[in-house]
Amino acid sequence: MSLNHVRPWRNIHRRRSRQIRVGKVAVGGDAPISVQTMTNTVTTDIAATIRQVQRCAAAGADIVRISTPDEESTRALREIVAESPVPIVADIHFHYRRAIEAAAAGAACLRINPGNIGDARRVREVVQAARDHGCSIRIGVNAGSLEKDLLEKYGEPCPEAMVESALDHIRLLQDNDFHEFKISVKASDVFLAAAAYQQLAEATDAPLHLGITEAGGLVTGTVKSAIGLGNLLWMGIGDTIRVSLSADPVEEVKVGFEILKALGLRHRGVTIISCPSCARQGFDVIRTVALLEERLAHVTTPMSLSIIGCVVNGPGEALMTDIGFTGGGAGKGMVYLAGRQSHTMTNERMVDHIVELVERKAAELAAADAPPAAAE
Repeated sequence: MSLNHVRPWRNIHRRRSRQIRVGKVAVGGDAPISVQTMTNTVTTDIAATIRQVQRCAAAGADIVRISTPDEESTRALREIVAESPVPIVADIHFHYRRAIEAAAAGAACLRINPGNIGDARRVREVVQAARDHGCSIRIGVNAGSLEKDLLEKYGEPCPEAMVESALDHIRLLQDNDFHEFKISVKASDVFLAAAAYQQLAEATDAPLHLGITEAGGLVTGTVKSAIGLGNLLWMGIGDTIRVSLSADPVEEVKVGFEILKALGLRHRGVTIISCPSCARQGFDVIRTVALLEERLAHVTTPMSLSIIGCVVNGPGEALMTDIGFTGGGAGKGMVYLAGRQSHTMTNERMVDHIVELVERKAAELAAADAPPAAAE
């Protein structure tokens, strides 16, 4: 029995939102929840930015955002978009011309706050550029940069202020008959962000981009994001996510996918179930799992693998995974296939053997999913 098997008590009923497109990626409605990240290279270093986008895409990113603070960056964007395997979002903050240039350069989406880019005429010009070039727009509200009048009204950043800001920005787009937008209301405080998203989910049917902004380093940011995003996703709220870490953007993608996989919302690659190890372990569990994570990173086929150090929980976990290894004694352990005991394998050969088994099963599943060859 595989972990990918759907059980009624694991179902999450997602909030029904309108569907938009970010290039080839559908966001909202019944589309899979997409994973995003953002480059941290200098955009005008075109080669470095393209390499980072490609690394993120290989790790599973569906969408990548790139900062375009100046005209040189929007010029570079055209070449980056041409080489990118995934849709690119242009990050715009204040200058409306950058949004128009980014749309012309091929950006699939513009991340803006309509109220920050100028008067009604400028908003109208940006909307027209988005419409002309097939761009969607993300309204990006952040607790750290709320409008002065809202801070005066509410006294401090709060869910009500963030939602009011989002709805004000929505009206600017809707007044121009533009509806291809998604919204985020991010904060570094988990409680503030979660409350704002819950209120916004009730106020609009637009797709929501989830994020805990400035979450921190790899460990602390992962924990905060897992708590904040995980709870919202569990409630069915969220259509696309970005995990914000002070770390390599590839790590953001990995963490984002692990959050979705833990909730059964996306399935990609090998899910490893492993014990924390103890004195009962029949092999070095921690080292083995680290090696397997590294050597199986290229496998994108959904699959479950249990690596358990001893027979206390090993056989039970193996019953629920596609492939399993349970430590025994005398330098060897038991290999399980589809929940059944299959054969023993030495600890020394175990990593190589498991990699072979996973790759073989991935190839079998890919062949089974391939369309039948056309008759000659």
